[in-house]
Amino acid sequence: MRSYRRHRLLVPVLLCALAVLAARPTAAGKDPGSDTGTGTGIGPATGLSAEVVRLYEEAAVATQQYEAGRKEAEGQRAEAQRAEALLDAQRRHIAALHEDLGRIARAQYRSSGGLPVAAHMILADSPEGLMRGQHAFSQADLAVNNAISKNKRAEARLAADEARAAAQWQALEKRNVQLAALKADIEQKLETARSELQGQADAAVAAGACRGAVRLDQPETGFTDGDWVTPVETYELSASYGSGGARWSNRHTGQDFAVPIGTPVRAVGAGRVVKVSCGGPFGMEVVLKHAGGYYTQYAHLASTAVDQGERVSPGQWIGQSGTTGNSTGPHLHFEARVTPESGSAVNPVSWLSARGVSL
Repeated sequence: MRSYRRHRLLVPVLLCALAVLAARPTAAGKDPGSDTGTGTGIGPATGLSAEVVRLYEEAAVATQQYEAGRKEAEGQRAEAQRAEALLDAQRRHIAALHEDLGRIARAQYRSSGGLPVAAHMILADSPEGLMRGQHAFSQADLAVNNAISKNKRAEARLAADEARAAAQWQALEKRNVQLAALKADIEQKLETARSELQGQADAAVAAGACRGAVRLDQPETGFTDGDWVTPVETYELSASYGSGGARWSNRHTGQDFAVPIGTPVRAVGAGRVVKVSCGGPFGMEVVLKHAGGYYTQYAHLASTAVDQGERVSPGQWIGQSGTTGNSTGPHLHFEARVTPESGSAVNPVSWLSARGVSL
């Protein structure tokens, strides 16, 4: 059974801001003795890697804005439902007022023997009768005027409330459409950039020569407080250590993290880069040596952000995920080993767990 774990987004962002960190890559040459080939990490490759990271950050912002808008829409929907209930009450009240007007008219008709009150006043045969008719006429006129005024005020309130509710719904719908379009546009750009990045990585692997470290400005995050961290921040676990299948000649030697192409990959702990290479079943890969004689491998990358011999800290970006080498889809293949070479892997989930990192 596949296991799932979600972590916080790549970088903390404000809900109402679209400002993102602009990654400013710098080319890096190779250290002496590096086996990263003849690439220098310059030009379009560097810019494209940074563009993917920037688009990830923009997508994270847009997603949070979209989710905030969705939650606000749910709140407004509840408010609109309450308003609709009040509108229904107003409609019932107006109907009751109309009924009151009808009752007044019927009562006047019955009390006047079928004649209008004014006619009774004209036909009165005594001053007392005339006074009584005038009083009745005044009372009836007052009741009718009051009822009509109440009815008009209620109808005006109802029309205003209905107009206000309709305007709120229209504004909300317009905003949600705009947010959805913004999110879709960023995701389209991100997909295009991912495809181009993977194409460059595939070409490098086919040539057997990595293009060199692509330096990316890493934002401050809250994920580097400990000595050990997960190799990616947001992920879905896929193939596990020791699992079998047609893709491997033996059992699976690592833990796979299903992540999109271009996802920043980070060192799980402090160490030194002992290998950066392209080609072979692992495609583009980085191997780190840690204290205690253990090594970690990060494979199927789309780009690397470190050079051989370099020191790294916990959580430092060392590359971007991809699907190079013997890979059926975008993911990070992560191994924990007792030597830098294949064939010495230990269970990476247990290894990380012993260091306080749960997957």
